[in-house]
Amino acid sequence: MKKGYNERQLEDALVRNITRFLLELGTGFSFIGRQIELRMPNGKSFFPDMLFYHFRLKCFVVVELKVIDFIPEFAGKLNFYVTAVDKLLKADDDNQTIGLLICKSKDKTLVEWSFQDVNKPLGVASYELQNVIDSTIDENLPSIEQIESAVNGEENSQ
Repeated sequence: MKKGYNERQLEDALVRNITRFLLELGTGFSFIGRQIELRMPNGKSFFPDMLFYHFRLKCFVVVELKVIDFIPEFAGKLNFYVTAVDKLLKADDDNQTIGLLICKSKDKTLVEWSFQDVNKPLGVASYELQNVIDSTIDENLPSIEQIESAVNGEENSQ
């Protein structure tokens, strides 16, 4: 991904590479969807970035993506999404929903203090981008040979 990407672009890239992302998460995960609507009794709707179900743990897993460093406000949002999934989607035989916040980086003390006294299974992970070129971009760009030919004036002779 190019510098300056936003959360939606990160989410799009993860969904395009969902098999690889599932392998990174580990065994037992099933992708439910992205931006799944959580409609409150008052009619307001909220949309967590990604929703998974873990078959071995028998629970939903809410994943929130942030393209900036962790800040304490993220804990409240993740806690809200976990509670909403528990209230709206969780079946009686499901275990409590887990929340996972994936952000650019994290300060251990900020994370600890932000989640202190929160009694839900929530976690924070940082990520590192690999140098992966989107295949759709790669397919639409000229090859190195085509660019070299154009620079050398060979394109007009073909």
